[in-house]
Amino acid sequence: MGKDTSAILLSVIGNVRDFADESRLASYFDIVPRVSKSNETEHTEKIHKRGSKLGRIALVQSALIAANYSPYLQSFYPQVKARRGAGKAIIALARMFLGVIYRTLKNRWGLEDFPNFVLAESA
Repeated sequence: MGKDTSAILLSVIGNVRDFADESRLASYFDIVPRVSKSNETEHTEKIHKRGSKLGRIALVQSALIAANYSPYLQSFYPQVKARRGAGKAIIALARMFLGVIYRTLKNRWGLEDFPNFVLAESA
C-alpha cells in the first residue's frame, strides 16, 4: 500500500480505538450488506454506499493489489468469485483486508511482525 492510499485510509479511520471490533469498522466503511427485515423474513441486499466513497475506493483497490502478494488472499478471492460472483468477491476481499488493517493498527504491529502474522486467526 502506498503513502497516498495509507493516508486516505488512516484519515477515514481516525482513531482505531473508537471501533470495538473490525465488524464495526467495516460497517463504518459501509462494506457490509444492507439487511431488510419484515416480520419473520430477512433479506440481505447490496452494500449501503453511504460511507466515505474515497475511503471505500482506496480500500477496494488496495485489497485487489494485496491479493496479488498474499497467498491467503490470492486463494480466497477465486473461491468466493466462483460461488458468489466477481462483485461480491471483491467486497468480501476488501472486508477481509480491512480486518487485517484493523488488527495491525489495534495491536500496533510493525513490518517485522508480518512473517508471524496469520490471517485465519481472529483477534
